[in-house]
Amino acid sequence: MSIKRIAVGAFALATVAASATLTGAAEYKVEDEAIKASLTGKAGDPDNGKKVFLNRKKGNCLACHVVSSLKDQPFHGQVGPPLDGTASRWSEGELRLRIVNAKALNEDTIMPAFYRKDGFHRVLKNFKGKSVLNAQEVEDVLAYVMTMKE
Repeated sequence: MSIKRIAVGAFALATVAASATLTGAAEYKVEDEAIKASLTGKAGDPDNGKKVFLNRKKGNCLACHVVSSLKDQPFHGQVGPPLDGTASRWSEGELRLRIVNAKALNEDTIMPAFYRKDGFHRVLKNFKGKSVLNAQEVEDVLAYVMTMKE
């Protein structure tokens, strides 16, 4: 069994064998570089997920990523990888982990942890103790991203 080190934000979790439970906005289990279980226990809504994905005060995903099917939307970013075909490359659980906290996979990524509420520095008072997205919004964005197949 291979041993991995999973880092979250500015602090590292203990070295683990196959899985770990991370905390943030809530607890969830990371196993095989994925969060396999829904955060809410129910399926996400891809239509609402698209709205959150595009919302400049919520997901704001286009600030970093290109999505060809959204070419009518302005200001696609060039920082993150293009998301075209992403649902064909990763499983639902792997994509859920990337949305929840991509730093669990790569501590040097600049992708925000969208479902984490602690461990940050210099947080504005109005945002202290809050995650960017709630659990249902994570599941909705995930449902939308899962429509991006090749």
